[in-house]
Amino acid sequence: MHKLIARLWRIIRGPMQWRVLWLAHAKFMVGVTGIVRDDQGRVLLLRHRMWPEGRQWGLPTGYAVKGEEFGATVVREVKEETGLDVKTGRLVNLNSGYKLRVEVAYEASFVGGEITTDSFEILEARWFSPDELPNGMQESHRDLILGTAA
Repeated sequence: MHKLIARLWRIIRGPMQWRVLWLAHAKFMVGVTGIVRDDQGRVLLLRHRMWPEGRQWGLPTGYAVKGEEFGATVVREVKEETGLDVKTGRLVNLNSGYKLRVEVAYEASFVGGEITTDSFEILEARWFSPDELPNGMQESHRDLILGTAA
């Protein structure tokens, strides 16, 4: 039986193999977070409208679109949510094990621009010193900023 399956697999090659793999495997959304710092070491935090009351402060975060490199997701999300330009750095965290989501976090550096928030998603955007982070912040984001994420 195994030989037959292997033979069929070699016969269908290319796009058909990808279609079979797509149908047979789990699908995930990829949430991408940016730890954006300016030249003073402050971190960019956003107060998100859609997040739970009392826990609305967090890092710029969004979902990757199909075919997008995750570093590019950080650049796009920060631009959409704040109007700021950033450059991504190293990957600092990758979490899986969630039912439908994988989480990725990158360091990012502020390049330029002025804060202009997207009022649909973002209530407020501000720079904070890592030792003066606001109350009502996502604990996982606090851990990312302080370098203590698991």
